[in-house]
Amino acid sequence: MTGASLSVAMTAELNTALRSHLLRPDGDEDICLATYSVSTGARRVTHLIDDVLLPGREDRIVHGNATIRGEYVLREATAAAAAGRGLAILHSHPRGRGWQQLSRYDHDAERSYATLVREVTGLPLIGLTLAGGDGAWSARSWDTTEPTWSESVRVVGGRLEVSWNDALVPKPAAQAAQARTVSAWGEAAQADMARLKVLVVGVGSVGLDVALRLAASGVQHVGVMDADVVERRNLDRLVGATRWDARLRRRKVAVAARLARRAATADEFTVEQHAFSLCTQQGVAAALDYDVIFSCVDRPWPRAVLSSIAYADLIPVIDGGLDLAPHPQGGILRASARFQTVVPGNPCLACSRQINMSEVTLERQGLLDNPGYLEQAGRQSQDGAPNVAAFSATVIAGLLEQFVVLTAARRWEVGPPIQHIFSLQTRRTLEYTTGSACSMEGRLLAGDRRVSLVG
Repeated sequence: MTGASLSVAMTAELNTALRSHLLRPDGDEDICLATYSVSTGARRVTHLIDDVLLPGREDRIVHGNATIRGEYVLREATAAAAAGRGLAILHSHPRGRGWQQLSRYDHDAERSYATLVREVTGLPLIGLTLAGGDGAWSARSWDTTEPTWSESVRVVGGRLEVSWNDALVPKPAAQAAQARTVSAWGEAAQADMARLKVLVVGVGSVGLDVALRLAASGVQHVGVMDADVVERRNLDRLVGATRWDARLRRRKVAVAARLARRAATADEFTVEQHAFSLCTQQGVAAALDYDVIFSCVDRPWPRAVLSSIAYADLIPVIDGGLDLAPHPQGGILRASARFQTVVPGNPCLACSRQINMSEVTLERQGLLDNPGYLEQAGRQSQDGAPNVAAFSATVIAGLLEQFVVLTAARRWEVGPPIQHIFSLQTRRTLEYTTGSACSMEGRLLAGDRRVSLVG
């Protein structure tokens, strides 16, 4: 994709395996190969490192530096091509820190194999360097005789760890308006969090407030996605939307963008409006440009699409919702909030029973919006599900808590789904395991080979 930005992503488990091989006890550099899949967004291409190909005894020479043999590259490039994958070459700088540039030796070594790899696999050679001093990665793509540098390398697990290319994504200076925020986790964590591109899918009662608080926290680039418009019946939940917005039927993304700009504390803040459904090719392509996605929707189909993206494209999805049922004789029968982060190692939204895949099928067929079907099946329209601003605040708090743990807490990790039961004023963790035939977690790192749920 001409003009697209580049990134690289890998799982925390694979990162651990690579560190174990590349950071030698004797302090010498080491080298290996890996395969990758491609995840193509609207404006960004991500190379998903999906398998480590450790060298045999005769495949490389370690002599302070490390030299890789051509036979090893040709053998693994041929196998990668047969599997429809690309090839990456990875080496270490044991005493390096931060984003590493290429020495002349490393540059010439990678360039010498770039043409061969492209001819065999049809995809560019990806080069990665691991800095042993702080565990930072750097990455580049060899489409031509000179490398094109990636903007970032993301390691995704219970935490999201990002190595940033400061030349392409400069480290933002902390603002005076962010002093209290920075004091909570420090300037380094704030700079990393602020550079994330964060998408909020669904800017109703929950998503609207999430977008505003991300902007207030200093996140520089927020995206909002929603195909709906503001109506009078939304005003008791869309805090900040006006009667004039409802009268003009303004798009929810336009209202969210307006309010986010007012709340923003970053020196350079952008909010991108996506006034279309996630459940389209256009929606998925836009979502793949982001580093973290908030799922603030109450329908099963978009939740299923997001759950699939979390594994196939390695983008953490923070999901939450409210279960509220009125009592037939007045008052509340049942009320609880739930939130979780979908990443490798945690169960998907289907395995954790946040969505029912049969409901996804019905929605894709249009039956959940078909009055005749709903009457015949004895069901109510999901658009009529009760939701109130007072209870939404608990969901909002839970989602933002998950975001902080994932991105800024450093030593904490996101875990199982959490349920808040209003009647008991208590929280509990929900222990689920992955289903034996889970189609979502089974497509981990599939990228563009994901099973499509859109259309």
